[in-house]
Amino acid sequence: MSIPAPPPPPFTPMPGPHPLTYLSIYLSILSYRSSPPPPPAPHISKNPSINHTQQTESKGHALVLLTSVLGATTNWLVLRWLHAQLSSSSAEEPAAVVLVSFMRDGAFWREGAAKLGLDLEAMRRRRRFAFVDGLTGLFVSPPENGPPDRILDSADLAAVMAGITAALDKDIDVAPRTVLIIDQIDALVATTGLASQAVQSALLPLRERVDTTVLTLAADDPLIHTQTTRLEREHASLVLSHAHAARTVVALRRLDSGPAPDVSGVIRISSRRRHPFDGQDDVPLPPDAEYLYHVAADWSVTVFERGA
Repeated sequence: MSIPAPPPPPFTPMPGPHPLTYLSIYLSILSYRSSPPPPPAPHISKNPSINHTQQTESKGHALVLLTSVLGATTNWLVLRWLHAQLSSSSAEEPAAVVLVSFMRDGAFWREGAAKLGLDLEAMRRRRRFAFVDGLTGLFVSPPENGPPDRILDSADLAAVMAGITAALDKDIDVAPRTVLIIDQIDALVATTGLASQAVQSALLPLRERVDTTVLTLAADDPLIHTQTTRLEREHASLVLSHAHAARTVVALRRLDSGPAPDVSGVIRISSRRRHPFDGQDDVPLPPDAEYLYHVAADWSVTVFERGA
């Protein structure tokens, strides 16, 4: 049983922008205009201090890509994104969120959210949150007395997309903002042999139905750069095509120098350049940035600059 980390010491803002200032903007769902936020505290504890400023709707359907490698997963970032959208103290406008996961079941996400003070079951009853389980029943029979999640029971791509569409149409109420988070759809590609192009085409109608789509994909070097097998080629195509299409890529990786007791990894935030077809209401995104982060035993997270 882990001992909860002690509360962080009082934080005195340093001159200049704090690293979490930019990170908070990205965590505020990137398809919306934001006024400059005040510098947040550097310690994201059980109640993450992700600042949300007044937001107005922007034209377009934003795509955000979160990439991970072995030893530097995106779980903590997805959980804080959920908290940022569903917490009544965080969002100016109510958001409805559909989370689809092909790697982790609903119990994992409910437990992680509870550590942040977010009750996903209560959000489900209020029809602000829906979970689509792409792991439990995809290849084996789902449990008879399982949680009230929408469970995908076929690996057929059309059936998978129909299940996600049904969650968007039937499991959440209409809200000013709708966010779709798809966790590790590359696992579906790896286990079924689906073509990358087929998955990309199937995702497009889903992206058009929501304000923001967040994808999490693995970006380990052997999967991206080797490309000697069909699986590696299809995976690389899936990741690289969405990286080019995404408005923002948030990449997590381990330290180049090896493990460190007080650093879990590196987070790099990259935004594509403004496109002539972008709407006039699109707000310019902050410049590219790179920070270190540490995930403690109690799931509290600290993000800081190198040398800080």
